[in-house]
Parts: sequence; C-alpha cells; structure tokens
Amino acid sequence: MIRVVLDTNVLVSALLRPAGLPAAALMLALSGRVQFCVSEAILAEYEEVIRRPHFKREPAVIEETLRAVRMLAYHVSPMKNVNACHDPDDNMFLECAEAAHADYLVTGNRRHFPGQWKKTRVVGVRELIELLIEGKR
Repeated sequence: MIRVVLDTNVLVSALLRPAGLPAAALMLALSGRVQFCVSEAILAEYEEVIRRPHFKREPAVIEETLRAVRMLAYHVSPMKNVNACHDPDDNMFLECAEAAHADYLVTGNRRHFPGQWKKTRVVGVRELIELLIEGKR
C-alpha cells in the first residue's frame, strides 16, 4: 500500500475548502486508499494549527478531524533527527516519512523541502492524485 505523510498545510487547506484537492487527498488518506502516516510531533502540530482562531473552524469539525486522524493514521516514532528543510519546523515531516518508509510527502510548499528524502518523493496534492489515478507509485 502507498504510504503518505501530509504536511499541515494540506490538512488546513482541506478543512478550509472541503471541495478542493487537499480535501480529496485527506479523504484518500482517511479512507484507507493510501496509508496515512503520522508521528506525535505531527499530530501536535496539526492540533495546534487547526485550532488557531483565524481559521474559524467549528470546534466539532476540529475534534472530529483530529479524532479521525488519530484513529485511522499509522503512527510512527522517528528515531533520527533530520536537518534538511529550509524551515527547521518542517524536518518533522521528513523524520516521519523516513520512519514510516513513506512513498510520498504531500505538501503545498514543495520549495520548503528537498525533492526527495531517502525513498520518499515530495509532491503536491495534484501530483499525488494524478499518480494514484495513473496507478503509479
């Protein structure tokens, strides 16, 4: 099964635009079509960011989203620290991807990441969906 790590911006975009491509990627991950991989650091960031008042999401939507992610995602515990991103806060996504042996790290900010980390390709949401439609890894 294809394993993916979703950057926080994908999760936030999915909540802000439920009919957009990030929402489709999140639904693919939560439906089990791909294996959604998270670490405790990523879960903490998801929670902190989607609770920010300026996103104006209903508490029930936030709670249901976090509950679904916690229940349905594959949890990993990264053992290596990575220092490869322009923003040090983004390294946790590469750490998770490496620990999970993820095929893809999906982000809306590809320029913040290397194009590839170990066996994980860094892709945008549209590219992930196109790859899944084409049946490619």
